[in-house]
Amino acid sequence: MSLYTAIATAAGRDGRAVSSDGQLDVALGLQKELGGNGVGTNPEQLFAAGYAACFASALRLVARQQKVDVSDASVTAEVGLDANGAGGFQLDVTLRVELPDTIGAEAGRALLEATHQVCPYSNATRGNIPVNLVIE
Repeated sequence: MSLYTAIATAAGRDGRAVSSDGQLDVALGLQKELGGNGVGTNPEQLFAAGYAACFASALRLVARQQKVDVSDASVTAEVGLDANGAGGFQLDVTLRVELPDTIGAEAGRALLEATHQVCPYSNATRGNIPVNLVIE
């Protein structure tokens, strides 16, 4: 049994995406780069927002367990969409994490790697798409 199940419905890249509880209701539009008019959000933006939020929450959990202050940390997710060479498409992700200056490079890298093992998005994508972790 899941701790929580999110439910959303969409009919494609043009139209709307709506969650079952009505908290999410967004206009979707095809990106200009893919031949659309660029009006509305797109699945890659939604995935980037979700991954950034999830990774930031997991970072706070791991940091709290390690007794490290990351209250000023932020995560920016870049989600790329590319052809896969077999007639379909694939994603790639770069997570750019801003950590407090008090955390050294080695400790920061260890914190990100530990977070990457905890984050549900990281666990879902591991082995499926490249995810690059960058400390800003």
